[in-house]
Amino acid sequence: MERTFLFKGNTLPDPGPEFSPEQVRELYAGQFPELNNASIQEREQDGRKTIEFMVQVGTKG
Repeated sequence: MERTFLFKGNTLPDPGPEFSPEQVRELYAGQFPELNNASIQEREQDGRKTIEFMVQVGTKG
């Protein structure tokens, strides 16, 4: 199944089917440090899986 990874409106290349969404998040965290705390939302449509990394909004204490 074809996968699309999204982060902040940008499409990130799929490094390969052997990578889980969590591993892809870790891979791209070097370029996008916000991914370290991002949640993962997955959806399927028309034979394609879309995986979106959602930044967690927090407060500074």
